[in-house]
Amino acid sequence: MKGLLLRLSALDADAATAVRVIAHFEALLGGGLDPVSLTRSTAGLAGCAAGLELPDGRAARFGPDGAALLGGPEQVSGRVDLEPSGRVWLERPGAPGPFDELVLEWMAITARVLAGRPRQNRVPRAADPALVELVLSGREDAADRTRALRLLGLTPEGPLRVVAVAGGPETNVGMEAVTLLGRGALRDTVRVARVGSLGAVLVQGGGGPDGRSTASPAAELRAALRERLGDRGPVRKPAHGIRTGVGGATDPLDARASWSQARSALRFAVAGGTPEEAVADHDELGPVTLLTDIPVERLRAQADVRRLGNLASEELLVALSAFCRTGSLRQAAGELHLHHSSVAARLARVEKELGWRLRDPQDRFRAQLALYALRLASDGDDE
Repeated sequence: MKGLLLRLSALDADAATAVRVIAHFEALLGGGLDPVSLTRSTAGLAGCAAGLELPDGRAARFGPDGAALLGGPEQVSGRVDLEPSGRVWLERPGAPGPFDELVLEWMAITARVLAGRPRQNRVPRAADPALVELVLSGREDAADRTRALRLLGLTPEGPLRVVAVAGGPETNVGMEAVTLLGRGALRDTVRVARVGSLGAVLVQGGGGPDGRSTASPAAELRAALRERLGDRGPVRKPAHGIRTGVGGATDPLDARASWSQARSALRFAVAGGTPEEAVADHDELGPVTLLTDIPVERLRAQADVRRLGNLASEELLVALSAFCRTGSLRQAAGELHLHHSSVAARLARVEKELGWRLRDPQDRFRAQLALYALRLASDGDDE
């Protein structure tokens, strides 16, 4: 950690701060933990009063100076609810601080350990963007890329995957990548840096029996995103705009290939969608990725894509996407947290306006292909 802090000038400052926040709570998880130490430590880290109530009735509340506070919270600036009951919160006068959301998320994660839920993961590390860009470059020679890999704490021998993270205009993708990967169940070595407008994440080995796992982190990323969205209490707004593309496993010296795949997969990811749609895996997409070779103008001009884009309601597209992906009305309804009759009504509107019969496998395939093409066509607006 000390070595990391000495190099902050070379890092995305927000991502580096995110690493420090996560490392702070990981250190608490590694030591003797109790409600008092967690709450007092969080208050000192955040620089404002913090409180905790666990499902078993244990509670604590401390000020930033470490003094215990009596009574209930005075001015809650942010909170995360715990299941089946309980909560953690911060009390900051005025608007929440820029890292309050991250602090609350990790305070909640640590509180779950206190409540008896295990937590296993490694802290992702913010990396020097220049080294990451060198690893992802196709112009530098192998010796320079090998040296960059070793300086990042990676090996040029084991397989490596690259993940691309994008967000909305007000999103710091470096911090979001660190946050998302930090709360996932990844057992791999993870390095994060901002490359242009994207967060670039290098993931290598450690999850398999031989320490050289090539398994995709897509499932862990979706689970982390689902947990994160589920944590958000009524005081906090849901996350919007975060989407992730996962590249295939490659030789580390050919990491640019996985980076290219990750950015292609990212074009299929849906901003603000369900975790299944917000994380797109190049390996899962298979031959569908060939659509990225078609010019955006041709995609937009295709009749099905044009009619799908003219649908009046985003809710119709969401319902159609969930049904095409699951092939089940009830599964789609469960994923969207809607009654199946509501989803059925929306699909009926889609069928009426586009002339499809979605129970027909051929029409459902046609709809899924049009959805993919629409995402690519829409993504072209941001390029």
